[in-house]
Parts: sequence; C-alpha cells; structure tokens
Amino acid sequence: MNTKPKNDLTRRKFISHTSTAALSAACFGPFMLRGKNLNSKVNLAAIGAGGKGSSDTDNSARCGANVVALCDVDTNTLRSRGQKYPGAATFQDFRKMFDKMEKSIDAVTVSTPDHMHAIAGVQAMKLGKHVYVQKPLTQSVYEARLMAKVAKEQKVATQMGNQGSSHDGLRRAVQVIQSGLIGDVTELHVWSNRPVWPQGIDRPKGSDPVPDHLNWDLWQGPVKHRPYKSGVYHTFKWRGWLDYGTGALGDMACHTVNMPFRALKLGYPTVVEAEGHSSMNKETYPLNSRIRFEFPERDGMVPLKFWWYDGKIDGKQNQPHPDVTSKVTGTLGSIRGSGCLLIGTKGQIYTPNDYGSTYYVSLNDEKKFKGSKNHEADKAIANNYWKSPGHNQEWFDMMNGGRAAYSNFDNAAYLTEIILLGCIALQVGKNRKMEWDGPNMKSPNIKEAANYVKREYLNGYTL
Repeated sequence: MNTKPKNDLTRRKFISHTSTAALSAACFGPFMLRGKNLNSKVNLAAIGAGGKGSSDTDNSARCGANVVALCDVDTNTLRSRGQKYPGAATFQDFRKMFDKMEKSIDAVTVSTPDHMHAIAGVQAMKLGKHVYVQKPLTQSVYEARLMAKVAKEQKVATQMGNQGSSHDGLRRAVQVIQSGLIGDVTELHVWSNRPVWPQGIDRPKGSDPVPDHLNWDLWQGPVKHRPYKSGVYHTFKWRGWLDYGTGALGDMACHTVNMPFRALKLGYPTVVEAEGHSSMNKETYPLNSRIRFEFPERDGMVPLKFWWYDGKIDGKQNQPHPDVTSKVTGTLGSIRGSGCLLIGTKGQIYTPNDYGSTYYVSLNDEKKFKGSKNHEADKAIANNYWKSPGHNQEWFDMMNGGRAAYSNFDNAAYLTEIILLGCIALQVGKNRKMEWDGPNMKSPNIKEAANYVKREYLNGYTL
C-alpha cells in the first residue's frame, strides 16, 4: 500500500496539533460576523439548551454573546432556560429555527446527544455560522472528516467542548513531552471509570406514553424510530446506545486522550483491535473494553502502541496491568477514576484526571514520581506554550480574527476520528486485527468495517 498520502496528510495536520499552533488573524478576520462591525455582539443560538447546553450557553453569554434563540426538543427545558434569557426565541426543531432566524444568528452551540452533532453542526456551518460543538465532535468517522472539511471551506470559527484543552497543565505537558524529557514514547495507556450510564443491555420491550413536554420524534432525529421508554434514553442514558451515543470511549477519550494526542502527534493508526470486552450486542456498547491502537513512525517519533481501558471487570475498574503502573502506585498509591500514562525510553509521565490538568514526572533513574512543578528537569524547560484566555473565549477571539482556537475542528475532528476507530473495532468483533487506511477511511483486511464508518440518515435528515 502506498503510504505517501498518509504521511503527507499527517505532517500537515501535525502543524496544528502542537501547543504553538495558531492561524493568523488574516485567515479569519474577514469572516467575523459576516461583515458586521468587530465590536458588535455575537448573536448566539443554542441547539440543546439543557444539560451541558446550559453551561455552553451561559459561558457564551459571559463572553459577550447575545442569546437570541434557544432550541430543545423538551419544552420543560425551553421554559426553564427561557426564564434566564427572556429575549430569546424558542424552538423545538433547529431546522425551523434556521428557516426563521438565519439572518439573525451569527454563532451556534450544539449540545445535543452525539447522533445530532454533525447534522446540526454541518447545517449551521453551511449557513456561515460559527460553531461550538460538544464532544465527541461527531458520532461517525465520516462525519468527523466532513465537519473539518466544511469548517475549512466556510472559514468559520470552531471549537469542540473538550474544556481541558484550555488548561495550563495540559498545554505544559504537551510542551514537556515534545522537549524529549522522557525520551521516545513507545507506550500510551489511558483508562476511564466510565460508563456511569447503562451499557451492555438489550432494548427493552414495550412502550410508555411520551411525555407531553418531549418531542420524541425530533429527539430521535435521523435514526430508525423506536418506541419511547421512560428513563431509558432521555435525558442522560442515551450515551451507551449505538444509535445515539458513542459509549465510554467516544464520550471520554476526547478529554483523556487529548493531551497525548497532541504531544505524541498521533496521526492515523495502522492497526486497531478490540483485545477484550464484555458481551456486545446490536443495541449498546459493552460494559467494559480494552482496545489497542498501533501508530507508525511519524514526524520524528517512534512507533507507538496505545491501549484504552474502560468499565469494570468483576466489580473492579478496568485498567492497565499492575506491572505497567507499578511505579505510579508505588509512589502515589492505587490509581482510580481516569488516568493517562506515557512510557518513554527516559522516563514516564502520569496524569490522574480526565483533562490532563496536572501531571507527574519520573525519569528512569528516579524511584518516585514528582509533581511537575517540583521536578527539577521539568522546571528547567522554559514555559513557551500559549496560555488560554478560556475555552469559550478562544472561540470568540477566533471569531474576532484572533488565532485559531486550540480545539478548532481541524484538531478536534482528527482526534474524534481516531478515537471513533475504536468504536468500529468493537463492532467488527473481538480479537480481529483491523488494519486501517486513514486517508481513505477503510480497512484493507476487514471489509465489513465500512458498515460503521458512515451511517444512514432517515426521516428527512441529511448532511
């Protein structure tokens, strides 16, 4: 297989994956608010007004946005949020919102279940709107590729909602790893305490009456419609369902893999394999999984193996073998929750949380880990990373002609696409070594993987 296109594309992408990545004001300034005065307030519409949508809307308002529209399939949510933004028009269908208010909207937040991210985001960008989309950016690999393409074509300001991107600790860790402090990184281990929602279950039988405040058809959107069941899908429990979410991997890896993705310049993997997981059905993701990604040499970095762990096994959190984490546990005690461990030829870096906001360093000749701020070799590396003005503020600054937001869609779509390959590996089956051709979005050796790259859109929805 000719790998030249893959390597060329990877190098181009890597430019924007480093902590120093930025696009000049000249790239974005002319498109700010489609010709409005740069001092004008941004007119914002929120698609998905409750849950994470609440904070996304509020954070945008704190950055100076004028909230002109709220869209949610649940009228209870619209009523509650409308009390905070009484001047905002309310809608249950974002398509009708755009039909009526397109010219009054400058920017859009998308905080829906995963299966609606791309449909809402792509439509907004094609209308010339700046877009902020919650993680994971999309539900499928194809959607991720398309989101990046449309954002570039439309020259709009974008940002994905993986808020750890704005933390100093994450950006500093990227800089330190790329300085060579721990040498060539050959292994990456990332684990999560998710799922904390139902997975590994089949579809319940029967149906319940749809609440008057919920438009169940709009909530299901482009997927094959099923009967409503109280407390099964809406509001929070959709994440484990194949039709609506992306499981623990899709939900959390945009946080936990974000730092090493940037630091290690993780282009497309050549192999992805679900090494182990609990029973898998056609409805939900498994209760636990262990997935291996293999990355080739890239931009001066050696080949790397990355393992992802989620869920519980026999009541205990699924995580790396004790031999892998022995230096961490010997220093800091048992590992719990989420974490990330990079193993290099000169040492290790460990971060004990979802966002990578803090990290610990241990070189090979050191018996223990030390917090980065107390490690002499770490402190000797000059701070030259971009200090964030705030995750949402970066998006607003980008609209105003500033540098590209750290998690703009060029970065976020690439990260999301790589992560979602693990979801494909789960669906093609355990212990099947799936080779991967990244530029062409296909597996050379497992043809049925193509069934999970792109999904069908029903009920009048299109991209």
